Amino acid sequence: MNYKLTTITLLAFGVFGTANAQKTDATAPLHLMQPDYPTPYVIPQKEKIKEVLDRVYNYLDKNSASKIIDANTKAEITNYKKGNQDIVFEPGAFRLTSYEWGVTYAGMLLASKATGEKYYADYTNKRVQLIADIAENYNEKNIKDKDMLRTLHPEALDFAGALCAAFIKAKKDGLKANVDPLVNNYIDFISNKQFRLKDGTLARNRPQDNTLWLDDMFMSVPALAQMGSYTGNTKYFDDAVKQVNQFSERMFNSQKGIYMHGWVESMQVHPQFHWARANGWAVMTMVELLEVLPKNHPGYNQVLTQLQKHIAGLVQYQDGTGFWHQLLDRNDSYLETSATAIYAYSIARAINRGYVDKMTYAPAVLLAWNAVSTKVNDKGQVEGTCVGTGMGFDPAFYYYRPISVFAAHGYGPVLLAGSEVILLLKDSQFQINDSSIQLKIEGKDNLHK
Repeated sequence: MNYKLTTITLLAFGVFGTANAQKTDATAPLHLMQPDYPTPYVIPQKEKIKEVLDRVYNYLDKNSASKIIDANTKAEITNYKKGNQDIVFEPGAFRLTSYEWGVTYAGMLLASKATGEKYYADYTNKRVQLIADIAENYNEKNIKDKDMLRTLHPEALDFAGALCAAFIKAKKDGLKANVDPLVNNYIDFISNKQFRLKDGTLARNRPQDNTLWLDDMFMSVPALAQMGSYTGNTKYFDDAVKQVNQFSERMFNSQKGIYMHGWVESMQVHPQFHWARANGWAVMTMVELLEVLPKNHPGYNQVLTQLQKHIAGLVQYQDGTGFWHQLLDRNDSYLETSATAIYAYSIARAINRGYVDKMTYAPAVLLAWNAVSTKVNDKGQVEGTCVGTGMGFDPAFYYYRPISVFAAHGYGPVLLAGSEVILLLKDSQFQINDSSIQLKIEGKDNLHK
């Protein structure tokens, strides 16, 4: 066969070299071809992030209670001083006194700082004020909302820690409500009433006796840290650092750089299921602790080093879509939104506070935010979030946990992530450099020509 003739013939028939033909490396740099990314591969714009946060805000403002009503007549109650009616929160899609909503309150406060919009903080302040008013003015026999009663008498860390931390943050930001009785109640439960192992590690007796839940780092340590900052009493900082260290000694896999979800004292072999959201609670815990822990505290460098190890481990498991998997090291488990949002927030804040290197980790954060933003639908609902999860020691338990737009765990992390990424973008410039997202160094243009 005459290959030269064949090529000439193909050119004559337009297979090669026409205006509509596929480009080759000889006619255009192939490395600049646009890949078919499954999620947007762009530098996020602050205005676009705010649009996402606004959708979430509007949805939550319409679908979470902001008032109390008479439990019998359903009429709105405006005069709390009477305090003699049976009351409940008005109907809503989410509970105002859950740990998930503690995260949401904190997210709204941060969104207000990042965007300059007062209405985000108003969301939190209005509801925290309402909870404080109920606690101050109503006898428990008149409170017919079981979740409010659990707030007054916490049965587990879930009903204390995240709310405590958020209420103190709101108070620091200028909230006038008297939250001290609630805060003191929460911290008393964490410090004195929650079950602990013999060495003082916060634990539970479910699903087995003497069980550590990685989740409980977040359900306790940020509250202890904020209380240390609020009161100046170093005993709270000491306990917070101890919890991080003792959880990490038992549950951190130093080879993988991530945590197992559960640890049972009586097990001679500890099954390791690296559940994504629990790892999110852990990394966020350390960021929140370092935010207020005095740098001269003897445990500061321990916590900082552990955070750095964890972030380095986490980024190894980020999926090409920008998400992380439900089980971090099992990429056939589903991609999960709430954990991805928590990582985006925590790593962005670690960058913004100088705990980890910006050039190294910022691209992963931006990719994660781009992924998360695709999961906020037009209504402002957060899709792809795993529902509340106990502890399991087999893979099926984690692989098949349901997802729901009513899983409250997704909303606060999305608010936190978007807000912190806005702050990252305010302080940094990024560019598409040789087709990839890179930190832009001031005065230097490394764009591939």
